[in-house]
Amino acid sequence: MELFRSAERNKSARPAEEPAMTALTSAPPDHATEPPHPRRWAAALVMTVAALMDLVDTTIVNVALPSIGRDLGASASVLQWTISAYLLGFAATLIVAGRLGDRHGRKALFLVGTAGFGLASLACGLAQTPGQLVTARAVQGVAAAVLMPQVLGSFHSLFQGKERGKVFGVYGAVAGFASAIGLLLGGVLTDADLFGLGWRAVFLVNVPVAVLALAAAVVLVPATRERAAARPPVLGSVVLAAGLVAIVLPLVQGRGNGWPLWGWLLLACGVLTVAALGARGSVLPGRAFRVAAFSYGLAVQLLFSIGMQGFFLVFAIWLQGGQGYTPMQAGVLLVAFSAGGFLTAPVAVPLAVKAGRWVLAAGALLMAAGYGWTWYAMSHAAAPVHTGAWPMVPGLLVAGAGLGLLVVPLVDIVLSAVPATLAGGASGVFSTAQQFGGALGAAAIGTLYFTDLSLADAMPWVVVVSLLTALLTLRLPRHAVAA
Repeated sequence: MELFRSAERNKSARPAEEPAMTALTSAPPDHATEPPHPRRWAAALVMTVAALMDLVDTTIVNVALPSIGRDLGASASVLQWTISAYLLGFAATLIVAGRLGDRHGRKALFLVGTAGFGLASLACGLAQTPGQLVTARAVQGVAAAVLMPQVLGSFHSLFQGKERGKVFGVYGAVAGFASAIGLLLGGVLTDADLFGLGWRAVFLVNVPVAVLALAAAVVLVPATRERAAARPPVLGSVVLAAGLVAIVLPLVQGRGNGWPLWGWLLLACGVLTVAALGARGSVLPGRAFRVAAFSYGLAVQLLFSIGMQGFFLVFAIWLQGGQGYTPMQAGVLLVAFSAGGFLTAPVAVPLAVKAGRWVLAAGALLMAAGYGWTWYAMSHAAAPVHTGAWPMVPGLLVAGAGLGLLVVPLVDIVLSAVPATLAGGASGVFSTAQQFGGALGAAAIGTLYFTDLSLADAMPWVVVVSLLTALLTLRLPRHAVAA
């Protein structure tokens, strides 16, 4: 959820850990010799408002999925693609978009991304067929990937010293609340059925935000760029996108086609393509993969994202499809997960300074325990009657608390171990792994659930993935975070 995407970005705002601040873009040089821009805070406000469109989007859509399925007559695979298409578009575009902004100007890319996100959101809201919706979601993800790196890159250029820490802190706090806001807003908008729009409102709400952000950005956001920025690997990014799609496509479509041979061959080709790009180092920083902390940290990032997104897809559909929850009731219940994260996120780094990787291992184990508790409560629900929420709340709180302990210190481990010359590319790959992991979770765990609509097929894997995450954290450096 976005609480933890933002935690990675926000906590790295401390001056001693500058490389981690650019988790969505390449690491620009310090601008301490330049005078601060007079409109820097107004620009930060505008860009944060625009970024909220992406920060709210994942959770707001999860709650609306059952309504989308009923209204469009969408199949289970379409519901999976509604999540995965966005995350794949984001993951495939993120690295090249950050470098494009650094090299050619962040303001221009920010305006393009904001406009693209608004138009794609309009297309999502007007979609009349499942194919139209999935296509628009992919474009929406690409636009978000163009927009988001420019926000953090601009903050790094416009602010200096303590102000830089403050702006990242404010951004992180806003982004953290966005996950809970998305859950509630998705339920409220879907239930309210404003003007008969139903689920379409969760997309159309972005349109006025995009228009206002564009108008304000033209006036208030200054142009920034890095003259020494490397040439963006456009062709390599296209190949990366093809490789990521090749991995996810057979996982989503394979069940409906009887798991044909072409699906397994496509999956193998996708894995080999991504591996080759990592070895070559043109798009994925091959030298960074030789650093054990980076490789294992990336695997941790990928695995917890698989489990988390898979869980939320299954949970949201089970609540509304099998237990009679309204979208708003489902959104309110899911806020318990965010609440757990808010409890542990402020103490995660101080604890990691003292106990190192054991804090991350404990976080992953808490996630496994929380998912297991929630699964037990789900399995004993009195379907098809609306079951009470309280038996599930403790599990959600525990899982959220575990994620806070795991993710907030994780970025320090990964980026602190990577040489400064590779920090920009490594941080971009780190964020890409989270997006791709989410797409993979929606595809794989979603497919397990939709095969027989069985919790017993899907939920054990959510727990297993969290346990594997805990094991991998033990391969991270013993002292995870520097004091």
